[in-house]
Amino acid sequence: MARRQHVTAVFALAVMALITLSYMLRSAPRLPNGPEVPPHVLSGGVIAPKLENATAKAELGRASWKLFHTMMARFPEKPTDDEKLALKTYITLFARLYPCGDCARHFQQLLAKYPPQVGGRNAASGWACFVHNEVNKRLKKPEFDCTKLDYDCGCGEDEKREKEEKAEDLKERGISLETEGYSRGG
Repeated sequence: MARRQHVTAVFALAVMALITLSYMLRSAPRLPNGPEVPPHVLSGGVIAPKLENATAKAELGRASWKLFHTMMARFPEKPTDDEKLALKTYITLFARLYPCGDCARHFQQLLAKYPPQVGGRNAASGWACFVHNEVNKRLKKPEFDCTKLDYDCGCGEDEKREKEEKAEDLKERGISLETEGYSRGG
Protein backbone atom coordinates (compact mmCIF):
# COMPACT_ATOMS: atom_id res chain seq x y z
CA MET A 1 0.00 0.00 0.00
CA ALA A 2 2.86 2.40 0.84
CA ARG A 3 4.46 1.67 -2.52
CA ARG A 4 1.24 2.67 -4.32
CA GLN A 5 1.15 6.03 -2.48
CA HIS A 6 4.82 6.60 -3.38
CA VAL A 7 4.13 5.97 -7.11
CA THR A 8 1.11 8.27 -6.99
CA ALA A 9 3.10 11.03 -5.30
CA VAL A 10 5.95 10.74 -7.84
CA PHE A 11 3.43 10.79 -10.70
CA ALA A 12 1.69 13.88 -9.25
CA LEU A 13 5.05 15.68 -8.86
CA ALA A 14 6.01 14.81 -12.44
CA VAL A 15 2.71 16.21 -13.78
CA MET A 16 3.14 19.40 -11.75
CA ALA A 17 6.72 19.77 -13.01
CA LEU A 18 5.57 19.41 -16.63
CA ILE A 19 2.81 21.97 -16.17
CA THR A 20 5.20 24.41 -14.51
CA LEU A 21 7.84 23.92 -17.22
CA SER A 22 5.36 24.41 -20.06
CA TYR A 23 4.05 27.59 -18.42
CA MET A 24 7.57 28.96 -18.01
CA LEU A 25 8.48 28.22 -21.63
CA ARG A 26 5.36 30.01 -22.91
CA SER A 27 5.52 33.02 -20.62
CA ALA A 28 8.82 34.62 -21.66
CA PRO A 29 10.35 35.09 -25.11
CA ARG A 30 13.61 33.31 -25.74
CA LEU A 31 16.69 34.28 -27.66
CA PRO A 32 17.66 31.66 -30.26
CA ASN A 33 19.64 29.00 -28.39
CA GLY A 34 19.76 31.31 -25.41
CA PRO A 35 18.15 32.41 -22.21
CA GLU A 36 14.63 33.69 -21.69
CA VAL A 37 14.16 37.42 -22.25
CA PRO A 38 11.84 38.91 -19.65
CA PRO A 39 9.63 41.72 -21.06
CA HIS A 40 11.19 44.36 -18.77
CA VAL A 41 14.51 43.94 -20.61
CA LEU A 42 13.00 45.54 -23.70
CA SER A 43 11.14 48.26 -21.84
CA GLY A 44 13.71 49.14 -19.19
CA GLY A 45 15.45 52.45 -18.71
CA VAL A 46 18.78 53.65 -20.00
CA ILE A 47 21.77 51.70 -18.73
CA ALA A 48 24.78 53.94 -19.43
CA PRO A 49 25.65 57.14 -17.53
CA LYS A 50 26.03 60.54 -19.19
CA LEU A 51 28.99 60.75 -21.56
CA GLU A 52 30.88 63.91 -20.63
CA ASN A 53 33.63 63.95 -23.28
CA ALA A 54 32.23 65.97 -26.22
CA THR A 55 34.79 64.66 -28.70
CA ALA A 56 34.08 61.03 -27.81
CA LYS A 57 30.35 61.75 -27.90
CA ALA A 58 30.55 63.25 -31.41
CA GLU A 59 32.70 60.39 -32.72
CA LEU A 60 30.35 57.83 -31.19
CA GLY A 61 27.37 59.60 -32.75
CA ARG A 62 28.85 59.61 -36.27
CA ALA A 63 29.80 55.94 -36.05
CA SER A 64 26.43 54.96 -34.57
CA TRP A 65 24.43 56.79 -37.23
CA LYS A 66 26.54 55.15 -39.96
CA LEU A 67 25.81 51.72 -38.47
CA PHE A 68 22.14 52.56 -37.91
CA HIS A 69 21.52 53.85 -41.44
CA THR A 70 23.52 51.05 -43.06
CA MET A 71 21.51 48.46 -41.13
CA MET A 72 18.27 50.02 -42.39
CA ALA A 73 19.60 50.20 -45.95
CA ARG A 74 20.45 46.48 -45.80
CA PHE A 75 17.10 45.46 -44.29
CA PRO A 76 14.99 43.29 -46.66
CA GLU A 77 12.41 44.93 -48.91
CA LYS A 78 9.88 42.29 -47.88
CA PRO A 79 10.87 41.14 -44.39
CA THR A 80 9.33 38.19 -42.59
CA ASP A 81 7.52 38.73 -39.29
CA ASP A 82 10.62 37.35 -37.55
CA GLU A 83 12.88 39.88 -39.33
CA LYS A 84 10.52 42.73 -38.44
CA LEU A 85 10.55 41.68 -34.79
CA ALA A 86 14.35 41.35 -34.84
CA LEU A 87 14.80 44.91 -36.17
CA LYS A 88 12.27 46.39 -33.75
CA THR A 89 13.99 44.59 -30.85
CA TYR A 90 17.40 45.78 -32.06
CA ILE A 91 16.24 49.40 -32.21
CA THR A 92 14.68 49.14 -28.75
CA LEU A 93 17.84 47.66 -27.24
CA PHE A 94 20.02 50.13 -29.19
CA ALA A 95 18.16 52.94 -27.43
CA ARG A 96 18.53 51.29 -24.05
CA LEU A 97 22.20 50.28 -24.34
CA TYR A 98 23.59 53.32 -26.19
CA PRO A 99 26.82 54.36 -24.41
CA CYS A 100 25.74 57.98 -23.91
CA GLY A 101 23.02 58.00 -21.24
CA ASP A 102 21.56 61.40 -22.18
CA CYS A 103 21.51 60.50 -25.87
CA ALA A 104 19.87 57.17 -25.06
CA ARG A 105 17.16 58.87 -22.97
CA HIS A 106 16.39 61.30 -25.80
CA PHE A 107 16.30 58.45 -28.31
CA GLN A 108 13.91 56.46 -26.11
CA GLN A 109 11.63 59.52 -26.04
CA LEU A 110 11.76 59.65 -29.85
CA LEU A 111 10.88 55.96 -30.06
CA ALA A 112 7.86 56.54 -27.81
CA LYS A 113 6.69 59.38 -30.06
CA TYR A 114 7.71 57.84 -33.41
CA PRO A 115 7.73 54.02 -33.16
CA PRO A 116 10.13 52.17 -35.46
CA GLN A 117 8.82 51.45 -38.95
CA VAL A 118 9.92 47.95 -39.90
CA GLY A 119 7.60 47.11 -42.80
CA GLY A 120 10.49 46.99 -45.28
CA ARG A 121 13.74 48.62 -46.30
CA ASN A 122 12.20 51.88 -47.52
CA ALA A 123 10.04 52.28 -44.43
CA ALA A 124 12.93 51.52 -42.07
CA SER A 125 15.39 53.77 -43.92
CA GLY A 126 12.91 56.63 -44.17
CA TRP A 127 12.02 56.31 -40.49
CA ALA A 128 15.71 56.25 -39.49
CA CYS A 129 16.39 59.39 -41.51
CA PHE A 130 13.36 61.09 -39.98
CA VAL A 131 14.41 60.35 -36.39
CA HIS A 132 18.01 61.31 -37.24
CA ASN A 133 16.69 64.68 -38.38
CA GLU A 134 14.68 65.00 -35.17
CA VAL A 135 17.96 64.54 -33.29
CA ASN A 136 19.63 67.07 -35.60
CA LYS A 137 16.87 69.61 -34.83
CA ARG A 138 17.37 69.14 -31.09
CA LEU A 139 21.13 69.57 -31.52
CA LYS A 140 20.61 72.56 -33.86
CA LYS A 141 22.36 70.78 -36.73
CA PRO A 142 21.28 70.99 -40.38
CA GLU A 143 18.67 68.53 -41.60
CA PHE A 144 19.68 65.79 -43.99
CA ASP A 145 17.71 65.37 -47.23
CA CYS A 146 16.11 61.95 -46.78
CA THR A 147 15.51 61.62 -50.52
CA LYS A 148 19.28 61.32 -50.98
CA LEU A 149 19.77 58.24 -48.83
CA ASP A 150 22.18 55.89 -50.54
CA TYR A 151 24.48 54.30 -47.99
CA ASP A 152 27.33 52.44 -49.57
CA CYS A 153 28.09 49.75 -47.07
CA GLY A 154 31.00 48.37 -49.06
CA CYS A 155 29.04 45.18 -49.56
CA GLY A 156 30.66 44.51 -52.92
CA GLU A 157 29.29 43.08 -56.10
CA ASP A 158 25.95 41.92 -54.71
CA GLU A 159 25.04 45.50 -53.82
CA LYS A 160 26.24 46.82 -57.19
CA ARG A 161 24.33 44.12 -59.10
CA GLU A 162 21.16 44.85 -57.07
CA LYS A 163 21.38 48.57 -57.95
CA GLU A 164 21.95 47.81 -61.63
CA GLU A 165 18.98 45.40 -61.70
CA LYS A 166 16.78 47.98 -59.99
CA ALA A 167 17.88 50.67 -62.47
CA GLU A 168 17.20 48.33 -65.40
CA ASP A 169 13.75 47.47 -64.02
CA LEU A 170 12.91 51.17 -63.62
CA LYS A 171 14.15 51.88 -67.15
CA GLU A 172 11.91 49.12 -68.54
CA ARG A 173 8.96 50.75 -66.78
CA GLY A 174 9.82 54.10 -68.36
CA ILE A 175 11.26 55.76 -65.25
CA SER A 176 14.47 57.70 -65.74
CA LEU A 177 16.87 57.78 -62.80
CA GLU A 178 18.21 61.15 -63.92
CA THR A 179 14.69 62.60 -63.86
CA GLU A 180 13.15 60.75 -60.94
CA GLY A 181 16.22 60.35 -58.75
CA TYR A 182 17.45 57.20 -57.05
CA SER A 183 16.78 56.75 -53.37
CA ARG A 184 17.65 53.82 -51.12
CA GLY A 185 15.69 55.07 -48.20
CA GLY A 186 12.53 56.71 -49.44
